[in-house]
Amino acid sequence: MTTALSHPHPAGSGPRIGVLGSYGGFNIGDESILTCVLGCLRAQRPDARLVVFSRNAEHTRTHHPGIHQVVDWEGVSLNHVSDALSGLDLLVLGGGGILYDGEARRYLRLVRAAQDRGIPTFAYAVGAGPLREAEDREAVRTVLADMDDVVVRDQESKLVLEEVGLEREVTVTADPALLLEPEPFTDAMMRDEGVPTDARLVGMSVREPGRAAEKLDEGDYHALLADVADFLVRRLDAHVVFLPMERADVRHAHAVLSHMTAPDKGRILHGAYTPGQVLGFMRHLDLAVGMRLHFVIFAALSGLPVLPLPYSGKVFDFARRLGAPALVGVAREQAGLLLAEVDRLWDEYPQRRADLRARVQELSMFARETCVRCGALLDEIGGGLDPQAEAEIELQRPQAAEPAH
Repeated sequence: MTTALSHPHPAGSGPRIGVLGSYGGFNIGDESILTCVLGCLRAQRPDARLVVFSRNAEHTRTHHPGIHQVVDWEGVSLNHVSDALSGLDLLVLGGGGILYDGEARRYLRLVRAAQDRGIPTFAYAVGAGPLREAEDREAVRTVLADMDDVVVRDQESKLVLEEVGLEREVTVTADPALLLEPEPFTDAMMRDEGVPTDARLVGMSVREPGRAAEKLDEGDYHALLADVADFLVRRLDAHVVFLPMERADVRHAHAVLSHMTAPDKGRILHGAYTPGQVLGFMRHLDLAVGMRLHFVIFAALSGLPVLPLPYSGKVFDFARRLGAPALVGVAREQAGLLLAEVDRLWDEYPQRRADLRARVQELSMFARETCVRCGALLDEIGGGLDPQAEAEIELQRPQAAEPAH
């Protein structure tokens, strides 16, 4: 259904490409995705004019320089963004987990508006689920059916799309943030945060209960993670550093710290850092335990032994593909099992390091495939599919790794 550029641009100027997602500084994971999507588009089309549809345009302008235009889209009428949509040659949706109850319909309203204007649309390694509400399910089923290519970041998302009744080819790759490059996190920055540079460091990521830990109240949840933190302080003679991946995480990190018997060995990062700097900080750590997906991804990219604490399908799926322990749940009565798993992870890591490195390289290749597919669509839009495009996609696509036993 792809057509030639609906808005031919002057000679010497590149295509105008829109990027729509949960951007605007609310979550380090989402910002890391935007960094990598923009990097892909610039690599594919150095002359592209990039338009980002942001939930906080000022933040996006400040933290992602070089964007041609930033458009606020949250809480405004569709007419407000119509001009920016109408001038596009391609609209990229995602990546990240944006197709879920209460939100999917909002994003897809803009995608449908682009489609109605004859603009090609591409789903860039998006995440899907949960999708139980009828309006969101209908939007996903109908709008994604008319997209030019649909790429999801994990098998769980593909299964969710099949369950809502989407009948079309869906490609599974990996999270775009697997292509993020680290930025320096210096010793001076460590000192400013009160984090020692001469001790073992364990990184921890916590988030709010609810979907994160449905069977726990806040007290039990915080106390469980405090038990893990205290165990690591004793077992490894370590300091525990909490990495908030979004603003609300700070409160929950403080709550865990308040339950620790060794709170003097805990620190919370309070500075405002880029995704690359957070990834750079991970290079100072010796082990990571956490809930948020991109914390786990950053730990894997940094070659750390990492124990994911799953709260949704996306974390289970990534843990499986990484070959990391994938716990069935996180409950206070399972504290002993959790501590034993952390202990085993530390002891067995030297034997597993090479396997982890190979799996991360494979996942990064899957993430690159999304970029290749987007480039192939741009070639097709621009006047005919490059005959090398499909061959390049196949060459870059790795074989899936067998789950670790």
